[in-house]
Amino acid sequence: MADAILDVDLLAFERGSQRAREAVVDGVRRSLATGFVYTNSDLPVDLLDSAYGLLRRFFALEAGAKRRFRAPGANGQTGYTELLVETAAGSAHPDWKEMLNWSAPLPLGHPLRRRFPELYPEQVLPEAAVPGITALLAEFHRAIADLQRRFLRVIALGMGCAEDFFEEMVSEAPTLTRALRYPPMAQAPAQGHLWAAAHGDINLITALPRATGPGLQVRVAGEWLEAAPPEGRVIINTGLMLERLSNGRIPTGWHRVMAPAGATDERHSVVQFCHARPWTILAPVPSCCGPDHPQRYSAIRAADALEEVLYRINLLENGVATGAENG
Repeated sequence: MADAILDVDLLAFERGSQRAREAVVDGVRRSLATGFVYTNSDLPVDLLDSAYGLLRRFFALEAGAKRRFRAPGANGQTGYTELLVETAAGSAHPDWKEMLNWSAPLPLGHPLRRRFPELYPEQVLPEAAVPGITALLAEFHRAIADLQRRFLRVIALGMGCAEDFFEEMVSEAPTLTRALRYPPMAQAPAQGHLWAAAHGDINLITALPRATGPGLQVRVAGEWLEAAPPEGRVIINTGLMLERLSNGRIPTGWHRVMAPAGATDERHSVVQFCHARPWTILAPVPSCCGPDHPQRYSAIRAADALEEVLYRINLLENGVATGAENG
């Protein structure tokens, strides 16, 4: 069952022969039937280690100091989100996690920012408390976003689209990077809380580099499995936007984060949600429709699909949409 999630070679796709490229496309297509795939990457190891070092310093601050970096009205698109706020759709209990969120800002006059200001807020990062964190997290965001953009080229070919199908769609999109701290479960205020209850992401794909400890579980063929990528791999999971574009041929990758039995440690992870531009019309592409697979989804604007999910996971403040999702 665990072998259903395949380990593919993105670098072979980019640098190898035509035969190697086709093998990677085939492997990704088969693996994403589960909603998940593992891939190698050229992400600098020291960049991830440095990011975790500064993020640990931030999360170790007293609660009042961290609250200084909340961004009211941003609904999770930037700044700090406290414990017991985000709640997975259908869950009776908020997640036992806290978060720091950031993205790449756009110029004030950019048409996307003018039309969707709630998705492109001024960034709030704890530079005053952790000097140097802003520049490092911006570099980290760019590196992961580039990896996801490149991986989408493989997915596009697997969908029967041109290799650059997603390029314009994700350019200057409100792609969000999120750092998460999961405190020891013994500190949770009541029974019933999980680090992160079962959920699917709203975006196109999500990248999950190495976390600091176990806990991520993925649902494959109705069974919950521990995510166990080979050393140095990045986990890619699919989201609701890609499921809609692929007419359901690429399902959303459902996952949760649970503290191992008897665990007393906290856990840190960093994930990135790759979004479509908010004015993108999400409709099944023709190559994914046919007599044996009739069109399942109507068209919806990406911003509207996002707003609906945010309402369901308790991140929609005062009826204003934003760009966060479970992680």
